[in-house]
Amino acid sequence: MRQDADPGLFGPRSVTWQLHGDPVMWIAGVRALWLQALHPVAVRGVMINSSFREDPWGRLMRTANFVGTLSYGTTGAAEAAGARVRRIHRLLGVDDPELLLWVHCAEVDSYLSVARRSGIPLTDAQADRYLDEHRVSARLVGLDPDAVPGSAAALARYFASVLPRLAAGPDARTVEEFLRRPPVKPALVPAREVIWRRVTALAYDTLPPYAHALYGRPAPAPETVTHRLTATANLLRCVPDRLRWRLPPRHILRAMDRLGQDTRPDPHALLGAPGAGVGTPPDP
Repeated sequence: MRQDADPGLFGPRSVTWQLHGDPVMWIAGVRALWLQALHPVAVRGVMINSSFREDPWGRLMRTANFVGTLSYGTTGAAEAAGARVRRIHRLLGVDDPELLLWVHCAEVDSYLSVARRSGIPLTDAQADRYLDEHRVSARLVGLDPDAVPGSAAALARYFASVLPRLAAGPDARTVEEFLRRPPVKPALVPAREVIWRRVTALAYDTLPPYAHALYGRPAPAPETVTHRLTATANLLRCVPDRLRWRLPPRHILRAMDRLGQDTRPDPHALLGAPGAGVGTPPDP
């Protein structure tokens, strides 16, 4: 790693850096949408104040770009992205800390849960480190980091506390309709039917049991879901990293150019290796 380069918010020795480069994060991101829609007040704010209805794909891409910037961008780029998000939240009136906390927790829980079930060898300590790291990303969207769960145990307590307020109301059903059959150009309908429907169905199946109950469908056998998720993740991992990372906006490739080729994310090689240094702060 180049010592004079800006490592960003997390840096190559963080769990976030290694984890977010894996293609299973695509499935995790869709799971987060399924879960986030179950908070009636939070999803109502999205429906009223965002471009979800008019430009759902654009909104999803902007969210992905935000996560990529926080994960692999420079510190300045991440702070600027956070400032933009906070400004938009204030303008739209969706800066209630309770709602922001739900969106944050549903997201990090999805990333962590899907990653671990797909075969990435995260220890319990590394999982806690990941959640603690994302108190930083929580700050950038307008939350007090001290009020954000920083361990798996704290996250479980948070979900237990918020469960009575969750429901699959009309707005959640609108999100469900989009996730199952998103609008696409006619030429892309076959791809939607062959690829997207499988991805979103698998993401849905990875939800916790209470989410299945709220959506009104029986939860599939956990071992069956884990097997399918692992098989799908391994298939996605067959696509060469550098080919996947070429997709816009190329966050990872730009980070490697900035910091050196030895900073290439590789969760299976690094997170599972003793003494790899993951979970320690970036080099000064």
